Amino acid sequence: MKRCIALLILLLSAFSVPSGALQSETAQVLIESHTGQVLYAENENKQLSVGSVTKTMLLLIAAEKISEGALSSGDAVTVSPYASSIEGSVIWLEPGEIMTAGDLLKSIIISSANDAAVALAEHLSGSEKEFVKLMNEKAAELGLTNTNFTGCVGFDDPDHYSSAHDMAVVTAKLFEYDCFNDCFKTRLSSVRTGTKRETQLINTNKLANSYDGCLGGKTGTTDKAGYCLSVCAERDGMRLIAVTLGARSDNERTENCRILLDTGFKNYEKYKAVINEENLPVLSVPNGVIKKLRLKINSPVNCVIPKGSYDSLTYNYTVPEKLLAPVEKGQKVGEARAMIKDKLIFKSDIVAAEACEKLTFLKSIKINSEAFFKP
Repeated sequence: MKRCIALLILLLSAFSVPSGALQSETAQVLIESHTGQVLYAENENKQLSVGSVTKTMLLLIAAEKISEGALSSGDAVTVSPYASSIEGSVIWLEPGEIMTAGDLLKSIIISSANDAAVALAEHLSGSEKEFVKLMNEKAAELGLTNTNFTGCVGFDDPDHYSSAHDMAVVTAKLFEYDCFNDCFKTRLSSVRTGTKRETQLINTNKLANSYDGCLGGKTGTTDKAGYCLSVCAERDGMRLIAVTLGARSDNERTENCRILLDTGFKNYEKYKAVINEENLPVLSVPNGVIKKLRLKINSPVNCVIPKGSYDSLTYNYTVPEKLLAPVEKGQKVGEARAMIKDKLIFKSDIVAAEACEKLTFLKSIKINSEAFFKP
């Protein structure tokens, strides 16, 4: 009965959020996952409450641990009294209960279980506090400048915030791993299956099974954050991340992300730019063994462009007039940029195609001697 009442309260709360507590600003962003290109943005760098979209970072760290062999779905996790006391969306964990890491992860992904999130965090780091340190370290590693975590669940806290763009970056990184693919696409499941304490899990991401190409995502809902969603979808090799924060209802956040994804897939396409390296300038190295240094593009340039606009791409190159030796092979010396009108589409490093040593007096004598005695 307790679980039924709690589930009913959770479902009823899905219809509205108290307007007085809700943050006044909303934010949206659409990025292409592989390139990081921003295709649409509204307040994308605003620091806002994000609710349980926070758990995207928890899942990323868990995915990395699985990849490293430090975590397995079969690992037994003993629930602490603290984890069992967490409220909100829960699977009613009890102190001392043993559940596999796989079931905890399934509960977090499908139904955003707060108690499962804390239990897993404690299993990985000893305490939620220590795990939060990992979350903030990972945020710094990813270059997230508008994110700070105080917990692994996403409860409202003035010092707990992120941005639409930062959450898009975390989501893109998470979906580089495929260990949670099945859970993200699961609509209905359960834990403790076949027992008296069997608990159903209902996917809170309505796009998971209804949007063509959806790989999954994470919802979040609190009084302050409103309704939030970060979702990933892929079609024809183009992977898009849509994030909306601060929506007024479940339907609004779902439709916001659906519209963002539709806009991206309808209007953009992947494009592999082929830059003719013969057009790159030759760099002068006055004090080098090589006086004219060849340059190249660091890597093939994959980008996203408006459909059919490749004929409008123009390229420009930024390199210094000269460079002082020594220069290492592969050393960045400038940037190549592609533009459509005044809009930057992508940029790529220009690097040295060869190494260039500094010309010393002894090297000069050696070079001249070899040239003199050369047949």
